[in-house]
Amino acid sequence: MSSRIGPQRTTKTAAKLRLLPTAEEFYSSNWQETGTDVYTQLPHIEGSSARRDAEQLGKRHRERLPRVTAYCTCDSYRMDLLFKFFQSRRNSHHARPKQFDECIYSPYSYVTDDEPTTGDLIEVPEMHHQGNDSSQSNGGSGDSELNLDKRQPLFREVFCFNYGVVVMWGYTIEEEHRFLKELARFEVEKLKMDDVELEEFNYYITTLYQPRIFNDFIALRETSTYMVRLSISHAIAQSVKISLFEELVNETIDAMKDIPQYIAESGRVMLRREEIMMAVGQLFILRININLQGSVLDSPELMWTEPHLEPIYSAARSYLEINQRVALLNQRVEVIGDLLSMLKEQITHTHDESLEWILVLLLTVLVVVAVLSIAVDFRLM
Repeated sequence: MSSRIGPQRTTKTAAKLRLLPTAEEFYSSNWQETGTDVYTQLPHIEGSSARRDAEQLGKRHRERLPRVTAYCTCDSYRMDLLFKFFQSRRNSHHARPKQFDECIYSPYSYVTDDEPTTGDLIEVPEMHHQGNDSSQSNGGSGDSELNLDKRQPLFREVFCFNYGVVVMWGYTIEEEHRFLKELARFEVEKLKMDDVELEEFNYYITTLYQPRIFNDFIALRETSTYMVRLSISHAIAQSVKISLFEELVNETIDAMKDIPQYIAESGRVMLRREEIMMAVGQLFILRININLQGSVLDSPELMWTEPHLEPIYSAARSYLEINQRVALLNQRVEVIGDLLSMLKEQITHTHDESLEWILVLLLTVLVVVAVLSIAVDFRLM
């Protein structure tokens, strides 16, 4: 749907940085000083190689680096059946499912080799650079100056969240669509194709500087485990679910944006009482989904059992501006609620006036009937 706005976060268009700390770094004074804000200026990036890579990574590199994508496809998944599905694909797709509260994790490969493919390498042409001083001093913008290993690992992993979001690491677009077709049988309240929300990132491995997210590129250490990617995936999944709420609010605003102008010009409400009450009900459902679906807004249960992962999750969540977006959503929903409350009161007032006129009319009819009855009685006397 061409009119869709997509995730309403500034990091889609602005150059912002978020470092991904280790647990030790998070509790150190250095991290407290440099890691608590989302940076908007490249000079804050430590290390010349890190800064140069951040400046040069752009659209032309997305087709070369492994993908990280999140799809919001439905209201929820049938998690028990989905887990059994992964277990049944141990031999054919090298699945090794693990369940973490609201998430099922598993490697999942479409390669037909006998050995598991998690950790295989992908060739990234013309992106290998070993820190040559002459190239750094040239300040050129060629791909060869990026500090990326030429062979990047393909994790080929899926993270399925019970609130209807799947995050996939290391797949091609064709493989992602293939998996979505397999996933469809486990969806509850499936979204229409035009309503499916999507977040897209790329990742790469580097040992030259601290892991980070910049311009939707995720830099990881080679030693990072799937638990690190699970922490990041939690934040990405929440972000894409919030994108669905943002789109629903946008549609509601578009549907109602002409009402105040119409009232100002005509002094009348053009909606029926039933339409207003339906809109009020939909608004309450949306508000409940935004604020009461704990797995979407709160820290996952995993962060309580694995506290060393919480700094990574918090950093990714901050980069995706989840708290700010939820606050903005609630403000916009509140404005819509005020409009609907005014319409409801006006309709109720109009309805009460109608009832009063009907009562007056009925009383008038009764009086007329009584007078006619008395007049007839007099004539018959």
